Amino acid sequence: MEMNLRSIPVFYFAVFLLFLALQPANNPVYGQEPERYEDLDEQVKQFLEDHRDTWRDLNVPESDGQLLYDLIIEHNYTRALEIGTSTGHSAIWIAWALSKTGGKLITIEINQQRYNTAQSNFKEAGLSDYIDARLADAHELVPRLAGPFDFVFSDADKGWYKNYLIAVLPKLETGGCFTAHNVSSHRWEGILEFLEYLESLPNLETTIDRSSGAGMSISYKRAD
Repeated sequence: MEMNLRSIPVFYFAVFLLFLALQPANNPVYGQEPERYEDLDEQVKQFLEDHRDTWRDLNVPESDGQLLYDLIIEHNYTRALEIGTSTGHSAIWIAWALSKTGGKLITIEINQQRYNTAQSNFKEAGLSDYIDARLADAHELVPRLAGPFDFVFSDADKGWYKNYLIAVLPKLETGGCFTAHNVSSHRWEGILEFLEYLESLPNLETTIDRSSGAGMSISYKRAD
């Protein structure tokens, strides 16, 4: 039987498609990635359940962790910065979301003991590959970070929030998000000044989420 030479590429392409269709579900090429993500999800969920009542020492409540996760997933953010790790609760929610968007988190903690505990928590949760944890003074390190970032969470010394924003904003991509924790209570020194500064910036669109009581400012950068 004669075969038209022009049909050969189409013929082999059809054979290739048939080959793909016949691959079993557990084929390493197709099975490993979904299974890996499912395994990671289960590991993180189990970790969060096991530690549900242990998050003290300057950590965010679960509802705010979920909010951070949702913001990253909704906007497909991939280059995140956290200022103030504590023992890692918020970082775990952030990194969990980044594991789904293909991103990575830089998180900064100044206290050696909290840093060590956070590192242990990241490993137990299975998220170490998505977290670059730095033991450093954020006052010094944040201005030196090259960026760019598309998501920032500030939960360190409240009196420095404005300075963190000033340092990070030029490195925040248009469409990116700067969030800050504990903004509902003006008993924190510097919070009122920080909020007034946020409102003065024409290229930021800011709302305050008070669902947890602590208050989280959510500011989207609309222009450079």
